[in-house]
Amino acid sequence: MTICATEDTMAPAGPLAGRLTIAADGSYAARLARHDDAAGSWFPERWTLSGPEPYAVPLQGTQPEEPDSALLPLTDGRVLILRRVADRFAVSLLYPAGPGTGELLLGAVAAPRLTLLPPAPGGTLAYALAPEAEHTTLWLVHGGANGPEPVARIPGRCTGGVWLDRVGRLLALDRELDGRTKTVVADLERGGETGLLLQITEESNDRLLLADPDSGLLLVHSDAPGHDRLGWGVLGSSLPVRFPECLRPTKGTATPFAVQPGQMLAPESCAVAFRMAGPNGTWLGVWRPSGRQLRQYPAPEGWLPGTGLWTADGELLLPYATETEPCGVARMAVGVEPVERVTMEPVERKGPVEPVRPGETGRPMGPMGPVRQVAPTWTVGPTGRARPVAPVAAVDSPVEPSHPVEPVEPEEAVKPEGAVESEGAVEPGTASPSGAGARNGAEIVPDAADADNRSTASAQLQATDAEPAHTPGHPQTCRPVPLQEAPLAARQTRWSAISGPVRISGGGCAAG
Repeated sequence: MTICATEDTMAPAGPLAGRLTIAADGSYAARLARHDDAAGSWFPERWTLSGPEPYAVPLQGTQPEEPDSALLPLTDGRVLILRRVADRFAVSLLYPAGPGTGELLLGAVAAPRLTLLPPAPGGTLAYALAPEAEHTTLWLVHGGANGPEPVARIPGRCTGGVWLDRVGRLLALDRELDGRTKTVVADLERGGETGLLLQITEESNDRLLLADPDSGLLLVHSDAPGHDRLGWGVLGSSLPVRFPECLRPTKGTATPFAVQPGQMLAPESCAVAFRMAGPNGTWLGVWRPSGRQLRQYPAPEGWLPGTGLWTADGELLLPYATETEPCGVARMAVGVEPVERVTMEPVERKGPVEPVRPGETGRPMGPMGPVRQVAPTWTVGPTGRARPVAPVAAVDSPVEPSHPVEPVEPEEAVKPEGAVESEGAVEPGTASPSGAGARNGAEIVPDAADADNRSTASAQLQATDAEPAHTPGHPQTCRPVPLQEAPLAARQTRWSAISGPVRISGGGCAAG
């Protein structure tokens, strides 16, 4: 959801009584309400909006509050209150404590004027501005280690305050310097370093009223067209700011207070809620940049003007308070303008389309049988002599021998695979250590190139009077080669949320 400041930044400072401020996540709200006594004194009131039905809890102290006391609800249910005490401002936290109200004093800020900023993203920190003639001090009034502490000292007199991101780092402020007002952005993670954000022309007064971090939509107030106008632009875009005629009502004023969330990178689709004020009272306005018209609706009875929020489902929630219902929320579903339909023409067929013929189906494969050996193998018989084993199938040779070839009988028994000569007798089947040499050509000679692979060489004898049988070579064992890991890149790309002054191009303004 998108929450914005509840007061018009162009209006002069005045009593804050009756204004409702909503927490960053929309769970709570707070305002100053009146007692029913004759004096009509003021007391803090906390609203709970996250439940099925909204309800209010009074946070009354030992004495009534002043009408200019400022309230800021936190997401944990506590309410920060800023009271003027003589020449300083006292900062405290209020919370329900049984039938009464608990109060925790945080400290005080010595300043002629101190203004609370809108709720920071996250809902646990609270900031305030202390403007003076030549500079403005940004204070962290809640969330510091030792009470209120200054964060940055910004040249010029700063007012307003709009958050530009969802983490509470970038804060936009309207700074008056050298007789002109421009919007600057302060980076709180860099000690409040500022840069120019909004400048339409060098001679214009440009202020930021509202910003949506999801879509980048900006609502601005500027006198660049020759008189005060409302316009819109996109954060980080080089396109000029546009000033639609529909945002220039002839009777009354229009002040934006909420933007529809969830429109990622689609600023023209965002719905903006306006507080419309005129001689006949206050009502509601809804506008989209793509619609180019301001739709106006009657406000609910008792609406707290300039207060509301959008939900993720596109509902607009408007808090109200009446005598019969002191705490209520009106839900308004704002429709989207119809989108022009796009007619899809059928594709013209150029010729007959032949069906795709299925490929030839292969024969299903069964289980794999034993591997056949073409050349005869040799085995050791009971007598120790080697004899040929009949092949599985006869192999036709292109060369017919002139006489039958008799196998050559070895003079001595063939040693078992891997056997070596020694002084004593060697039992059949005893393996030989790898790398052992042979005494003569009748023994098994392992491959020298594979001496350490613990494998066994072929046991086939060599025939002198016959064609050499084609025997497949002994399979070579692949030695593992260690992979060399590529060195990691030592450089790491870094980025910052602000690479330079972020500004809307001053290329001029466009009328809607």
